[in-house]
Amino acid sequence: MPKFSYTAKNSEGKIVSDTIEAKSEQFLSALLKARGLAMISSKPVVQGVKKKFSFNFSFGGVPAVQKIFFLQNLQVMVRTGFSLGHALDTLALQTENKFFKKIIQEITREVESGTALSVAMGKYPKVFPELFVNMIAAGEVSGKLDEVLYRLTIQLKKEHQLISKVRGALTYPIIVVSAMIILGVVMMTVVIPKLLTVFTQTGGELPLPTRILIAVSNFLQNYIFFIIPALIFLVFIFRWAIKKPKTRQLWHKFLLWLPIFGPIMKKINLARFTRNLSSLLKTDIPIVQTFQIISRTIGNVIFKDSLEKTANSLKKGSSIASTLSGFNQLYPPIVTQMISVGEESGSLDSICEEIAKFYEEEVDQIMSNLTAILEPVLILILGAGVGGIVVAVILPIYSLSDQIS
Repeated sequence: MPKFSYTAKNSEGKIVSDTIEAKSEQFLSALLKARGLAMISSKPVVQGVKKKFSFNFSFGGVPAVQKIFFLQNLQVMVRTGFSLGHALDTLALQTENKFFKKIIQEITREVESGTALSVAMGKYPKVFPELFVNMIAAGEVSGKLDEVLYRLTIQLKKEHQLISKVRGALTYPIIVVSAMIILGVVMMTVVIPKLLTVFTQTGGELPLPTRILIAVSNFLQNYIFFIIPALIFLVFIFRWAIKKPKTRQLWHKFLLWLPIFGPIMKKINLARFTRNLSSLLKTDIPIVQTFQIISRTIGNVIFKDSLEKTANSLKKGSSIASTLSGFNQLYPPIVTQMISVGEESGSLDSICEEIAKFYEEEVDQIMSNLTAILEPVLILILGAGVGGIVVAVILPIYSLSDQIS
């Protein structure tokens, strides 16, 4: 983060000078105002090429549950009159995750030395996203930090519930399908060949299902050690290709148009977009910057591009609803119409919150129904596979018994 040297006037009329880290001069001015200082002048500090090595704990991750605990308790402590440094120090002692504990301790040290909470958090973007940092900065400037922390807690809880619901619904099918594949490979390469050896030694013509089973078994036996490395190689190729902007865009577009899963992904992105928009609109962050921030929080490239284009259109004076309506494959008419009503009535933040609730409930309902549908489908597939193997094994036995009789 860039450093600025500034000259400012305090409440007593005295001139003070110092150096501080800030994202921009506008951000610096807001930080100084929050500290009761009126900025007179500022200039960026030119830093040398050589950088002092600092270990900032940028590896690892922090579970959403622990971040919720942190924000919720920080909000309660700030609201009840704890100093920010004392509150952070207390939370660091209560945090069991060593990685997160060290981050909180670093933030505590910076806050106690005079750095703004938002600036200190901004040094850990993998833990505290840009949206969080900007909302906290707005709370510091407006003097409503406890309210902002409360809204962030609610938002993180909603997002965690949404993601947990999706993961929970997909965990069972993934485990069952994986078990079916592993069991099938073991059966076809170890068990079935021993059974089929007897049939092939008879010399008679085998039934079609048995011949198919033998062909599949032989193929897996001969090429299994080539198939596994090939699959691993394809995974690496896919991961490499998906990092390319054009490939990533095509992949994300394909995901959105998939049957069943495409509509679910659209609803998840709509819920996240409107939830974030509602939260940011309750702060003093400009609307163009709001859309720029949200675009960086959305994972799907197609949605991200639409929000970036919306931000550019807003700079030219266009309305949110009219711009989003140009992406009618992403934003349904009901969304753009409700946003239009919100813009006209001045209640866009509350309307966006209602839209977010609507889509969160829809995703919840869809995932519950999907789980209920997938269970019998997987059982049918498993039954068909087992039944096919049984038929392929039993038919030659009947043929042999007929020949003997």
